[in-house]
Amino acid sequence: TAQAIDENGWLHTGDVAEIYSDGQIRIKGRIKEIIVTSTGEKVPPDDLEQAIEVLPVVHQVMVAGDDRPYITAIVVPEEGEWAKLCASLGLDPKDPASAADRKARQAVLKLIKAATQGFPNYGVPRDVLFTMTPWTIENGMMTPTLKLKRRVILQRLGEEIEKLYSSRG
Repeated sequence: TAQAIDENGWLHTGDVAEIYSDGQIRIKGRIKEIIVTSTGEKVPPDDLEQAIEVLPVVHQVMVAGDDRPYITAIVVPEEGEWAKLCASLGLDPKDPASAADRKARQAVLKLIKAATQGFPNYGVPRDVLFTMTPWTIENGMMTPTLKLKRRVILQRLGEEIEKLYSSRG
């Protein structure tokens, strides 16, 4: 329709793309998924999440921060690496309190900061929230194409996210 194709012939799909000098196009994400912090900074989550998910302790990750002062990483830890990290910090990996422990959050945040050092400072997560329930198609947190259902995850973890932001002042 005329709304989707502009006067220059560009088709507006809602995707964020990078066009290389050889003409190839790489789809980087969706415009509607761009995080806009309360300070007005725009953070595309896909590249940031890809940089974080390579960490051995991270099984799954989603970044959040819409209308918030900073970005937070929501992490489903990899079970074996989580157990090692907890052991090194004197924590019980099976105890739910370990997921909220300040030492554990700081240890993983340090790894995240190293993995995201090439990103603008405003786009680097300043806190981490652990959730022990993996995101799956079956629990409604992923699509059949294995993409995160961001709104669903944010809704289900809303209370924990709110506590995280309010605890930092």
